[in-house]
Amino acid sequence: MKIVLQRVKYASVKVNGETVGSIDTGFLLLFGVGQDDTEEECRRLGDKIVGLRIFSDENDKINLDLEKVNGEILVVPQFTLYADCRKGNRPNFIQAAKPEDANRLFEYFVEYLRGKGKHVETGEFGADMKVELLNDGPFTLILE
Repeated sequence: MKIVLQRVKYASVKVNGETVGSIDTGFLLLFGVGQDDTEEECRRLGDKIVGLRIFSDENDKINLDLEKVNGEILVVPQFTLYADCRKGNRPNFIQAAKPEDANRLFEYFVEYLRGKGKHVETGEFGADMKVELLNDGPFTLILE
């Protein structure tokens, strides 16, 4: 599993010009699933994400988590995180999970975060999406 996490002031995702998910302060997660990924990895990364203390406190120290800032999460499925660009000029996606497996883990991950009490919005699996965000910092992490 690969997740690109961006701390945002706001983020939204559109499909066919219509907004399907939007958040204010929180995390935009670009979510990729590999062939060997499991529900256990979803839980491990979900726990890590909800506990990350990467928001500034009153002393401008990076010390607060999502709960302390009433943060939200927008999860956007993105199989291209598994692109292999080492050979040639056309990426291959052999390491990405099959769509039915990736969608199952995407849905599991989203429900796991919601079960942790988080407000979670999503993109649409398999759709051509347009993502808009205001990166805060910028603060971007890559989680595997």
